[in-house]
Amino acid sequence: MSSAENYSEVLIAPEHLDAGSRLDFRRAALEHLERAAQRNETWMVIDLQHTIAIDASGLGVLVLVQKRARERMMATKLLHAPASVKQMIALTKLEYLFELEH
Repeated sequence: MSSAENYSEVLIAPEHLDAGSRLDFRRAALEHLERAAQRNETWMVIDLQHTIAIDASGLGVLVLVQKRARERMMATKLLHAPASVKQMIALTKLEYLFELEH
């Protein structure tokens, strides 16, 4: 079992990862990714512990971040994803893009 303390920098996702938060989270995530790439990190780590709702816009941002991380030879790890978020990822068949950890 892993925790956020095991990573040098973890991005905290908003409570509602949806159309309303999409632009701010996208900006923060891409800035976080750039910092991680500059430190030669192997992981882009996003903590979803406080995320209680996610929609297609939120999933779109996660997929974009994963794609940009992969371009930098980094994997994307989602920590503490609640059941509702895991279910949305599974329903959309996107599990193969992310490593999910509690």
